[in-house]
Amino acid sequence: MTRTMSVSQVRADIYNVMDETAQTHEPILITGKRNNVVMLSQEDWNAIEETLYLNNIPNMVSSIQDSMNEPDSEFSEDIEW
Repeated sequence: MTRTMSVSQVRADIYNVMDETAQTHEPILITGKRNNVVMLSQEDWNAIEETLYLNNIPNMVSSIQDSMNEPDSEFSEDIEW
């Protein structure tokens, strides 16, 4: 569940709000008179961007799902680089 805070609340305690957002990985909806925004940790935003990127590669999602459904014996313990 997304926590909601007013822009005034965030402004009064910005560093703690940022720390909490980064530690809990929970987005915060910041509401203002003109606009609303969502605060995310950079780590979470990077993960979202990566997911969006991978979802745009044709057949990537089905390939990942197929791999996840393979029995463990299908994977080799020895990987040669």
